[in-house]
Amino acid sequence: MSTETAPTLISSIRAEYERYKALSEGAFAQVNDADLCARTGDGTNSIAVLVWHLSGNLASRFTDFLTTDGEKPWRKRDEEFSARVVSRDELLKKWELGWAVLFSALDALTDEDLQRVVMIRKQPLRVHQALQRSLAHASYHAGQIVLIARSFCGEHWKSLTIPPGGSQAYNSDPKFEQAGGHAEKLRASTDASREPKQK
Repeated sequence: MSTETAPTLISSIRAEYERYKALSEGAFAQVNDADLCARTGDGTNSIAVLVWHLSGNLASRFTDFLTTDGEKPWRKRDEEFSARVVSRDELLKKWELGWAVLFSALDALTDEDLQRVVMIRKQPLRVHQALQRSLAHASYHAGQIVLIARSFCGEHWKSLTIPPGGSQAYNSDPKFEQAGGHAEKLRASTDASREPKQK
């Protein structure tokens, strides 16, 4: 892979991670504290459970990413899915922990690293394969977080993407197609409404 292509690929993957992190945070901001730990009526995992799982996964996969197996012996994956009651501050601290490990690892990668082999559960993957797999996993759980939050908010939900009926207007000025721009917009709107709506 050329030195010109690789940094572009790494940065685009990083931007997509940032998009899904920001989508999740936009969902956190719209629910009250109790709903962060509540299960929906169908028994779906709570937002807190998904935060613990995704953070645990990212910390495990990306600690010493290039040199150790991504499933660390200190990770307790099954415990990530235990029901838990935590404060918003505790949830956000856990959330940021996993993402910090990920972004630190991504920032250290170079074009030469993309074809290197890493191990996950003793199975070999090229770095680019491991990144694609991890990004898909993060976006999957971000979607779950958004869906759970929306179910709690009901009619008070504020769309994090193109709102219903807004496609034509958006298509006339599609300024958030780039992941970085979308993430920046989401962070700005989340910061502007940091206090969650209480029911």
